[in-house]
Amino acid sequence: MLDLNDITLHYGHSQILKGISLQAVVGEVTCVMGCNGVGKTSLMKAITGTHARSGGSVQLNGETLGVLPAHALAQKGIAYVPQGRDIFPLLTVKENLETGFACLPASEHFIPDHIFELFPVLKEMIARRGGDLSGGQQQQLAIARALISRPKLLVLDEPTEGIQPNIITQIGEVIKLLRDQGEMAIILVEQYFDFAYALADRFVVLRRGEVVLAGQKGDVAREALLEGVSV
Repeated sequence: MLDLNDITLHYGHSQILKGISLQAVVGEVTCVMGCNGVGKTSLMKAITGTHARSGGSVQLNGETLGVLPAHALAQKGIAYVPQGRDIFPLLTVKENLETGFACLPASEHFIPDHIFELFPVLKEMIARRGGDLSGGQQQQLAIARALISRPKLLVLDEPTEGIQPNIITQIGEVIKLLRDQGEMAIILVEQYFDFAYALADRFVVLRRGEVVLAGQKGDVAREALLEGVSV
């Protein structure tokens, strides 16, 4: 479980996050929603260490985590698929996947078969450069690379952005499978409402850097969610 309490974050003198608290539970998808510019990506950066939080506490599986850099949090079991994917365009698919080995002991430096079961296209294109893949294929590569590190928490920031519908469906099926395996907690940032609503077990809605609505799926009305994410 990930437990955030009263997280704040600043860019210079501007406060972006104002006391954010949320939980992400193993075997569940926690969906963070809201309009553009409300702090969703900043919250993901605070969780994953790509931007240091200003205040608040973070616990992962009962361990209190200090303000750690991204590589240290990755070693703790937090994997991040950022908005824009950030794959290495000049490296092959295989080489991109192998960058996930950095968090693992030498004995685990291999690509598990289940990666190619989840994303068969990556096996077909194993020798292709990442930059030669379509946007949807790059997104699958980015998720697969994150899974190489065997995370306890998987953070996905806008995985459907700019992706063709058939790939969106495939990514949704992968997220469901990962959730149902019950081995990790998943945080999903998503603007595509129907995709998010179908996958989520709990919701957190942000507005102006604050939580304005939160709860389990069964306790939050769909209409209230739609209103919360509307401009």
